[in-house]
Amino acid sequence: MKTNRRCRALLAVSLNLMALLFSTTAFITTHWCEGTQRVPKPSCGKEKKTNCLNYGGNETANETNQNVVHYSWETGDDRFLFRYFHTGIWYSCEENINAAGEKCRSFIDLAPASEKGVLWLSVVSEVLYIMLLVVGFSLMCLELFHSSSVIDGLKLNAFAAVFTVLSGLLGMVAHMMYTQVFQVTVSLGPEDWRPHSWDYGWSFCLAWGSFTCCMAASVTTLNSYTKTVIEFRHKRKIFEQGFREEQNFLDQEAIKYFRERSVQSVAPSGEVFMDSASPRKSRLSPP
Repeated sequence: MKTNRRCRALLAVSLNLMALLFSTTAFITTHWCEGTQRVPKPSCGKEKKTNCLNYGGNETANETNQNVVHYSWETGDDRFLFRYFHTGIWYSCEENINAAGEKCRSFIDLAPASEKGVLWLSVVSEVLYIMLLVVGFSLMCLELFHSSSVIDGLKLNAFAAVFTVLSGLLGMVAHMMYTQVFQVTVSLGPEDWRPHSWDYGWSFCLAWGSFTCCMAASVTTLNSYTKTVIEFRHKRKIFEQGFREEQNFLDQEAIKYFRERSVQSVAPSGEVFMDSASPRKSRLSPP
């Protein structure tokens, strides 16, 4: 029984630790959503010779004289670039088409004003989700390594299950709220940021993987608590049944003992009575 409880507790701790690592990684990374943005090609210059619009003629004169009319034979999608971007809870980073590297800006500033409250609520829920995971993980570790009695272990187990379930519910709500805010931002966000195509990234998968591990840890903890309680009730029932049978056996032995004692105490008095009665009978009889 003790070995099974320890194995279940170790499994719950492992699942909770995975959920905590996944959620923390997803919270600080910027790959919840990723895709491409369609932006106009920049003008070709001395430093940029590819993926740009070459208007021909004297480039220096074109750059200095703003009144010169620029002509290009590129039309349609040839005039645009599709730059890669990825977005997280805090930042949205885009490929820099004019130089190497990326440029990032706050996603909170990009979100529409009507969705900022929901986004902040999502951030608060994510923080509470991680904090409750830490509390549940601490309680599970206490139960696994420092629980001296079974009753104390059951109490820690119950509290760990409650905190883990609450954290899972908060995490689910936070993920769904962020998804809603991002979809609204795609439609109503700044024009220079709106994606041409997008999909969910590996940070989003980690976030929902964290939720899955969290709920699995809570189910394992509740299962461990329930099995321990059932085992204790079963053992108690067997003990009470055995005690009752032993009590009945002792009662029967006591009854048998007192019955024998009563028979032994009655037998001598009967003999005395018979002895005293016999002379009286002889005196009454005729000679």
